[in-house]
Amino acid sequence: MRDDLPVWRSLMFVPVTAEKFVRTGADKGADAIILDLEDAVAPSQKEHARTLIAGAIPEVSRNGADVVVRVNRPWRLLVRDLEAAVIPGVTALMLTKVDSPEHVLACAEIVDELEAERGLPAGKLKFIALVENAVGFFRIEQIAKSHPRVVGLSLGSEDFAADVGMQSEPEGLFYPKQQAIFAARAAGIMPMGFIGSIADFRDQDAFRAIVRRSRRLGFMCASAVHPLQVSVLNDEFSPDSAEVERAEKMIAAYDDAYAKGLGAVQYEGAMIDVPVVNRARSVVKRAMALRGRVKA
Repeated sequence: MRDDLPVWRSLMFVPVTAEKFVRTGADKGADAIILDLEDAVAPSQKEHARTLIAGAIPEVSRNGADVVVRVNRPWRLLVRDLEAAVIPGVTALMLTKVDSPEHVLACAEIVDELEAERGLPAGKLKFIALVENAVGFFRIEQIAKSHPRVVGLSLGSEDFAADVGMQSEPEGLFYPKQQAIFAARAAGIMPMGFIGSIADFRDQDAFRAIVRRSRRLGFMCASAVHPLQVSVLNDEFSPDSAEVERAEKMIAAYDDAYAKGLGAVQYEGAMIDVPVVNRARSVVKRAMALRGRVKA
């Protein structure tokens, strides 16, 4: 994985036009707040929504959350969104309905110009690529590798399912979601999301089971549409203390064996070798990164 990736478990959507949610969003515990200019904002409010971004940033980030802005896809709206969102305090842009690497490259060119014009650090603003249709799915590997600004990749369950004419159920989403994981991992960026629908947030036990399974399949973080989902995402996308302790002991046992000239070693009744130990190292690295992000 690349070294410049954000440390996220949960990203919570907040409509930038919803004053109450902007005011209280920072208190829900999400690692990032997504100020939404897209689906949660009525067409008649798009222009007004852009004017609210700068004022919302200090509100939603006051407890340390990163700020992401979800932009629209139609180009006339997108260009205006980029002009409004490329400002200090924004960590990343969520690009919607990405269906080609060229789409990402065009956005990157505009952001390059805006950063230069506004005296912002070149290349600091990152992208999350959100693939939401079949056309984008068949280009997902190229999208993931399209530009250094891309740090995360997600397949939008509801929009993708609607585009291909299926229900947003785990059985149908498993293949495309797994392909998104592989594309992200091959590009060294974060696979974001889970295998299931984001819409049903009331059944916490069911949601937890979905997220736990999704982490085991390779996802690193996901977005939330309701505060109830945030704590579940934070829990399930964090290695627990027992997992970290076991990983540390496994690494120590392997390193000791390696120093003695052995390539594999028995640990807790099983043989461990390089792939197993690398997975353990990833657990420890993730835990250390989260310790740096989460306040005591």
